[in-house]
Amino acid sequence: MKTLKILVGVAFVIAVSAFAIDKVSSPKIDGGYTIGDTATDFKLKNIDGSLIALADYKEAKGFIVIFTCNHCPYSVAYEDRIIELDKKFKTQGYPVIAINPNNPKAYPDDSFDNMKVRAKEKGFTFPYLFDDGQKIYPQYGATKTPHVYVLEKTSNGNIVKYIGAIDNNYKDAGAANEKYVEDAVNALLKGEKVLVEITKAIGCSIKA
Repeated sequence: MKTLKILVGVAFVIAVSAFAIDKVSSPKIDGGYTIGDTATDFKLKNIDGSLIALADYKEAKGFIVIFTCNHCPYSVAYEDRIIELDKKFKTQGYPVIAINPNNPKAYPDDSFDNMKVRAKEKGFTFPYLFDDGQKIYPQYGATKTPHVYVLEKTSNGNIVKYIGAIDNNYKDAGAANEKYVEDAVNALLKGEKVLVEITKAIGCSIKA
């Protein structure tokens, strides 16, 4: 019995440690960005046909860049929350910039035409950009949809301040008691350090 208790205790410590690493460490993700890196700007096609770059947002204080798509059930589950993030923070200087990183040849549901349909159906309030040629998501190191990067605009460029999930419950917004993106942006707006800088993105793998 004593041995069993010891084993259970060790397993618990390992589980807690693993979770803590997911939340606060800052490893490179497949060669992508880590906390403190300067994110390269891009120019991608929006669903209205215009080309969008971060540099276009002259008055922005930063950005909530979200790699997402049409078909993934995790992305779909978060759509309303993404809209709410944009509505809450766009006027405070942190607009949502959504990017579809998937190859439509691998997953036709994520074609540019279907992006336009989905955005209209849901009433997206933010740009929904197509990573044509899949050149941008590898730079960031995104591996899932959704995968979030909160950037702070500085005189030295757009600095990565948070990477990971939107919150800790994709199934139920009401049950999410750790709102990582919201907390990160609120901290930046107050000039404070982001306490949880990186979490594990939960979602569908990006289709190459």
